[in-house]
Amino acid sequence: MIDPQPDWNALTAQAGDLLRRLFPLCRSITGDGLRATLNLLRQTTDFSLTEIPSGAVCYDWIVPDEWNVRDAFIADSKGRRIIDFKANNIHLVNYSIPFEGTLTFDELVPHLHTLPDLPNAIPYRTTYYDRTWGFCLTHEQFQKLDKKEKFHVLVDATLAPGNLTYGDALLPGKSGQEYLISTYVCHPSLANDNLSGVVLWTLMLSELRHRTLWNSYRFIIAPETIGALAYISRNEGAVRRLSGGYVATTVAGPGRFGYKSTWRGDSVIDRAVRLTFKELGLDFIEYPFDVNGSDERQYSTPGLRLPVGTICKDKYYEYPFYHTSLDNLDFISAGNLVETLKLYLLAIEKLEQNRTYRSLNPIGEPMLGKRGLYPQTGGAIKQKLASADIHAERGYVVDAGNILYGIELDAIRWVLFYSDGQTPLMEVAEQTGLPMKQLHEVAEKLAATGLLEEVRASTC
Repeated sequence: MIDPQPDWNALTAQAGDLLRRLFPLCRSITGDGLRATLNLLRQTTDFSLTEIPSGAVCYDWIVPDEWNVRDAFIADSKGRRIIDFKANNIHLVNYSIPFEGTLTFDELVPHLHTLPDLPNAIPYRTTYYDRTWGFCLTHEQFQKLDKKEKFHVLVDATLAPGNLTYGDALLPGKSGQEYLISTYVCHPSLANDNLSGVVLWTLMLSELRHRTLWNSYRFIIAPETIGALAYISRNEGAVRRLSGGYVATTVAGPGRFGYKSTWRGDSVIDRAVRLTFKELGLDFIEYPFDVNGSDERQYSTPGLRLPVGTICKDKYYEYPFYHTSLDNLDFISAGNLVETLKLYLLAIEKLEQNRTYRSLNPIGEPMLGKRGLYPQTGGAIKQKLASADIHAERGYVVDAGNILYGIELDAIRWVLFYSDGQTPLMEVAEQTGLPMKQLHEVAEKLAATGLLEEVRASTC
């Protein structure tokens, strides 16, 4: 891609604004909070919304009734709210059924959830398919409860037939290859998991809309598991045609970058990410594929087998604040989110550049000089010239009026050597250590001179 570089400062400010506006919303796998989130994101970049009714069958799953909350609290006998949904929406177990009553301490305890090992954190819990109710609180709050007290409990919620909502967009390219960019949008006030992925997904969609694309990209934003299954069940043919993709999640923490590989481990999806980290010289943690994860589980099941990976920054399960109230806006940063966005865009750039070429002069080395691709004065290639001006951004040296192409000449020769109609540029980059962007630029130049022809866009 030769599109202009994004304004990273503007993207960072935009990310920060979206994080602040979206964090307070009570999201779930259905409901008004989910719709409000998607509609707010559509103010940044447009995508389609689809609603799937409660009771709809999605393979082995069924879309549940829609859940909405007006209020929820636990109050003492004096009416003081001890635990208040309005103070933090993860205080309420997500998908709690409506309830009101007065309970003793012993009656209340089975409905309470705490983390003794992280006593100042509120845990995040759900009960999507079990009709019950509950509250989450810090262990410090739990220890302060009066065991002789009677507690007024209210869960002012509705659980009734409605809809599950997901969003999607297709950015068309020319190659005939199509890749997935997915994220999940069902978690309430949890910042890294996964408000960060939601915002990154939105900014990536917005950014790629302004680029000239070789491949097509299918963007999906849905509630985790049931939302992905709802999408696949209604778009199975399109999903089967995908060549792989990424699930954007936990992308803005303070720790090291990470990559969870696809189930294959050696797909073009994996290789694009590894090349990106290698070219940048970035230290990262590679996590092997695990069936415990996000929606890559759905896309990689036996009937689909799509290779789907995740670039992350403080991966789910791996940081102590995961699924707690300490996964808040103080834990993450918009700057970290945008740094991860850069990695996704660079990996996508490699998918864009991964072309395969065939030499139109396959026997013997073509004469580069008559095509202006070789220095006019021979003998100086590979020599260290003390008086030369180094032009790192072009990859060549100027000496006495002759262009000594240096690294660029190496790239030309390697591209010509591997132009057998079977070896994609990603493999050339892996074999030679040369930047893939440079290999792509050289290949286009050679094609323009009539030395190469493109045969296909590779998916290996």
